[in-house]
Amino acid sequence: MSARLVLGSRGSRLALVQAEWVQAQLQTAHEGLTVRIEVIHTKGDKILDTPLAKIGDKGLFTKELEQALLAGGIDLAVHSAKDMPTALPEGLEIAAFTEREDVRDAFVGRGGGESGGIDGEVGEAAVVRDLAGLRQGAVVGSSSLRRRSQLLAARPDLELVDLRGNVETRLRKLQDESLDGTVLAIAGLKRLGRDEVASFLFDFDEMLPAVGQGSLAIEVRSGDERVSALIAALDHLPSSLAVRAERALMRRLEGGCQVPIGAHGELVGGDAAGGGDAGAAQRLRLAAFVGSVDGKRGLRDQIEGPPAQPEELGEELAELLRAAGADRILAEVRGE
Repeated sequence: MSARLVLGSRGSRLALVQAEWVQAQLQTAHEGLTVRIEVIHTKGDKILDTPLAKIGDKGLFTKELEQALLAGGIDLAVHSAKDMPTALPEGLEIAAFTEREDVRDAFVGRGGGESGGIDGEVGEAAVVRDLAGLRQGAVVGSSSLRRRSQLLAARPDLELVDLRGNVETRLRKLQDESLDGTVLAIAGLKRLGRDEVASFLFDFDEMLPAVGQGSLAIEVRSGDERVSALIAALDHLPSSLAVRAERALMRRLEGGCQVPIGAHGELVGGDAAGGGDAGAAQRLRLAAFVGSVDGKRGLRDQIEGPPAQPEELGEELAELLRAAGADRILAEVRGE
């Protein structure tokens, strides 16, 4: 075949690494296909001196890409799935969720990871191997309300300060502003080849990830069968089922990316992870967290259901959380 696609991407190094991966996958899957990357800067990329929660959270990192998609300037947009609002503009749809990287969050301390830190040398702060190892009153940078809530629930003595910017910027600020640490998605660090800076990874009991974390969402125009057919090869069913369940939960709770909600879906049983009981039926397990910004109140729950109905599972768990008081917590977070 001989065809061309224009792929829209944000301009950060991580966004471009992700876009180039999609470009390579598509060109490998379809002989003769040429994919060109068009860089589009979003509002979230331009405003770096204000906490995300104060500048609005609907489409901060997607709106301009979606406008270009609707106008026909690009054929597909590549997003980090965790940046995608649960309600898409009319005329657009997600054609694929790619296979997830490690979905966990990582703590990055000034002392760095096992290989010696960001600059290859151990900094002033001692290297920590778990949250309990942080000094009393440690200063941690993060603009994510989800991360703040879960950090303060575990360690109310921590001082949380806003930290914005792309991954490289936040790693630099960690040193320049003498913070004790920050929290980043290990998926992004791995894609950038910087996972050596991670001091430790949070387990799910400590920190549930953002909805969609670790997967890429490929957005296209609704009804564009040519582009959707080309992209279908990148859709990873286990990841897609999990992310769809998480997004349904978020949508029912009416939470945006700057509301303290975490979720993690995964297939269990059967051969879902290559080591399960091959004779057992697969199930979709979904865990979720809703908390107050100060970490003083939090709800967690988990359910399992048929993989073929991910949205129903997400909605069911959302209703369980609402019955337990999630609506009241989220109303306070939103100032209602």
